Amino acid sequence: MSETPSEASSEAKPEVEAKPEVEAKPKAKPKPPKPEDKPFANFIAEEFIPRINQELADHALEAERLELMESDRPVVGGTCPIVIGELPGGRRFWLCFEKEDINSGKTIALADPGSDPTLLESFLIDEKRMSLALLVSRLMQRLNGQKWLGGN
Repeated sequence: MSETPSEASSEAKPEVEAKPEVEAKPKAKPKPPKPEDKPFANFIAEEFIPRINQELADHALEAERLELMESDRPVVGGTCPIVIGELPGGRRFWLCFEKEDINSGKTIALADPGSDPTLLESFLIDEKRMSLALLVSRLMQRLNGQKWLGGN
């Protein structure tokens, strides 16, 4: 026991350098970009409209017209990007965006056959970050509220 406490402790512990290095975890595959990260026009044409068509098909409906265009906002006027939809029987809806950004302010107008829209409603005003699923589900919910998707 001629060793000093510091010498004894250094012999009992393996050297730090002798420890094998922690193996690096394989890099995770890069996540595919979210649909919402696409440019606005691409998002609407490649993601939103096809999903709406699918949801309508699930309710045995087929849109007679469903397209994105730059047009006058119903009721109040002013040009903006609008998804215009026309359903069987002449029912129509306009989903208006303030600018070419899915996170911008949105309004919706609805019209029964033979009438023009008379009310422009705020649409998804409390959502900070928009997603494809949210846009689709809320639009379908709104159309269902009009009883346009079948009997309730």
